[in-house]
Amino acid sequence: MSATTPAASAKTPDAVGSNRWYLSTSPIVRALIHLCVPMAAAMIVGAVYNVINAGFIGSLHDPVLLAAVTFGSPILGLVMAVGGVFGVGGSALISRMLGAAENDPAQAGEIKRVSSFALWGAVIAGAVVGILGLVFLHPLVAVLGAHGVAVPATSAFVAVMLAFVPVLAASFCLEQIVRSEGAAHQVMVGLIASTIANLVFDVLFILVLHWGVAGAALAVGLSNVVTVVYFVTYLTRHSENVSLAPKWFSLSPAILKPVFGVGVGELLQSAFLIVTSLVLNNLAANYGDGPLAAMGVAVRIAQVPEFLIMGVTLGILPLLAYSFGKGDRVRLAASLRASAFTVGGIAFLFSIVVFVFRDQVFQLFVADRSLLALGGIIITAQLVSMIFNGFTGLITSFFQATGRALPATIMSITQGVLFIPIVIFANLWFGLDGIIWALTVSEGLVLIAGLIMWFASRKSIAAGLAEGSPERAEEVLEQAEV
Repeated sequence: MSATTPAASAKTPDAVGSNRWYLSTSPIVRALIHLCVPMAAAMIVGAVYNVINAGFIGSLHDPVLLAAVTFGSPILGLVMAVGGVFGVGGSALISRMLGAAENDPAQAGEIKRVSSFALWGAVIAGAVVGILGLVFLHPLVAVLGAHGVAVPATSAFVAVMLAFVPVLAASFCLEQIVRSEGAAHQVMVGLIASTIANLVFDVLFILVLHWGVAGAALAVGLSNVVTVVYFVTYLTRHSENVSLAPKWFSLSPAILKPVFGVGVGELLQSAFLIVTSLVLNNLAANYGDGPLAAMGVAVRIAQVPEFLIMGVTLGILPLLAYSFGKGDRVRLAASLRASAFTVGGIAFLFSIVVFVFRDQVFQLFVADRSLLALGGIIITAQLVSMIFNGFTGLITSFFQATGRALPATIMSITQGVLFIPIVIFANLWFGLDGIIWALTVSEGLVLIAGLIMWFASRKSIAAGLAEGSPERAEEVLEQAEV
C-alpha cells in the first residue's frame, strides 16, 4: 500500500502510487497491473464461491432446492443489469470528468452530481423492480420455469432476493463508482469481503438454522449489505470528488444522456444473455444429458481465462475514459494497444495449453470416456469463442469509455440478436454440431461488427479527444459539415 492516501491523490494526481497517478501518468504496464489484476482476482474468487454455494445447497440432498436456485438465478442477473444501467454509465462519465478536470477544474464539481444520481437512481429503480416482482411473484416464478414441487422453494428464494433488490443494485453500482477513480484494489477487497460474508451466512442460515433456499437468498442479500457499507465508508472517507449525498441528486440532461446512453446497453446485454442461456439449454437438452453435461464442463474450463480477460477489459475502462476526458491521445492509444496485447496473450496461452491437453483436462471433470471426443470439440469451440469475446469486450469498453453510446449499445445486444436465430437454424441444419459452434460464429460476427464501428468512429473519437467530451465532438463535427 502506498503512503499516499486516495484523498491526497485527488489533489495531486501525479503523486506516485496514488490511484489517480495510475490513471494519469504511470507507465501503462503498471497501470494495467494495478487496475486489472484485482478485478480478475475478485472474479475468480466469485466463481469459486458459486461452486461452494451450490455445494451448501447440495449438502441438503434435496434436488428440488438445487432446482429452485437454478430457476431463480436469472433474478440476480436482472438485478446486476439494473445496477449496471447506473453504475457502468455513471462510472464511465466520472472517469472522463476526472481526466477533463486536469484541464478544466470545474469538471470535478460535477462528479458529485453524477455519483449521487448513479447511486440513488440504482436504489430507486431497484425498489421499483423489487416491489413489482413481489406483487407479481407467482406469475414471475412460472415464467422462470418452476412448476410442481419446485414452486414453493423457488417462490421463497425469489421473494427474498426481490426484497434485497435495492441493496444488490446499490452494491453493483458502488463497485463501478469506486473503480471509476482507479481504486481497483479497494474493489477487490470489497468483493472478497462480500464473498467471505456470504460463506459465513450460508453456514449459519443453511447448515445451522436450516432455512434452505430462503437462507441462501438471505445470505446473498446480507453479504451485499456488507459490500455497500464498505464502499460507502471508503468513498466517504477517501474520495474528494465523489459524493453519495441525496442533495447532489440531479436529473440534468447533461448527466442523464451519457449515463443512460452507456448504461442501457448493459441492461439489454444482460437481458439477452438470460434469453440466450435459456434457448441454448433447451436445445442442448434434446440431445440427452451427456452433451449438456459436456457443455457445462467446457464452460467451466474456459471460465478461468475468460475471467482473466474480463479483468483486463473491465479494469482498463477507467484508464481509457480518463485518458479520453483528459484529451491524451498518446496515452489512450497506448492503453488500448497494451490491453489488446494482454487479451491476445492470455487467450493464446490458455488456448494452446488447454487444446494440447484437452482430453486430460476433460477427464478431471467427466468420468465417462465416451464423451471425450465430444468434449474436445466443445472445448475447441469454447476457446475460439473466448478469443473473439475477449476482443469484443475490449472494443465495448473502449466505446463506453469514450462515450460512444450507440456503438456500445449495438455491441451489447448484437450477440443476443445474432445468436438466437443462428443457434436455431444451426440446430435444424447441423444438429448438435450446429449448437456447439453457434456461439463461436455469433461471437466472430460481433467482433467483425465491432471492428467496423471502431473504424467508422475514429473521426468522432478524435474530435472528442480534442474537445474533451463526445457530446462536444458531435457539435464540432456538425459545424464542420455545415
